[in-house]
Amino acid sequence: MLLTLQAYPAVFLTICLLVGLSVGSFLNVVIHRLPKMMEAEWQAQAAELQGQAPITAPRYDLISPGSHCPGCRHAITATENIPLLSWAWLRGRCSACRMPISARYPAVELITGLLSVLVGWRFGPTIACAGALLLTWSLVALAFIDFDTTLLPDAITLPLVWAGLALNLFGTFAPLSAAVIGAMAGYLTLWSVYWLFKLATGKEGMGYGDFKLLGALGAFLGWQMLPLIVLASSVVGAVFGIALIILARRGREVPMPFGPYLACAGFIALIWGNELTRMYLGLL
Repeated sequence: MLLTLQAYPAVFLTICLLVGLSVGSFLNVVIHRLPKMMEAEWQAQAAELQGQAPITAPRYDLISPGSHCPGCRHAITATENIPLLSWAWLRGRCSACRMPISARYPAVELITGLLSVLVGWRFGPTIACAGALLLTWSLVALAFIDFDTTLLPDAITLPLVWAGLALNLFGTFAPLSAAVIGAMAGYLTLWSVYWLFKLATGKEGMGYGDFKLLGALGAFLGWQMLPLIVLASSVVGAVFGIALIILARRGREVPMPFGPYLACAGFIALIWGNELTRMYLGLL
């Protein structure tokens, strides 16, 4: 099968697109539900610490309840859940109550599909491609969750650290020693920035989730990519931050999540990191 996919790259890229679109549909569920699941868990822990009776609530996770319209509770059927096509066919509205469906749902599907094609083009049908897709899909989910809630869930960032180290046991993206150092250096870099900023201003400049995300990127790509990721995330963050202030009239005092910019920079390093690093070192 691998030989066939290598012989017909267009077929492989088409598979990457279709799988990416389907995963994007699932990521919409993750982006919407995982923060609510975390909040419910925190409330249960707080009740337990206060000696209160356990909170009983209907099951709510990534599987149950099934997808439904938040307005009329209409269950989403299989034909209404086809990535991109169903939203266009329904004209962006619930088939039962005609409540508008956010355009962000097909946007997440399309972004995930296109990024999956780019990963497939870069790595081909290899183990590295499977690992890169896992990282890419996780970055998409983390970016949108952080943008919505300023949270980067441990349920995604911590497994990414171990997945990166496991893949690099065989030098998939970087030597194992570089991956281990990358995980440590990635975490400690932003941890140091956090404490320096807090000691200097008395304020918290970022959250612990950012430390873990940069540590995960270091575990995947090695410590050599960390300077590029930090620089690229700062540039992307500055561009988007200024755009939000000017176009959306967002106040400078409103905190902005750093996770989406780290995710963008991590994907850039995944696809073009070696070329950009050589270019940067050549300029020096």
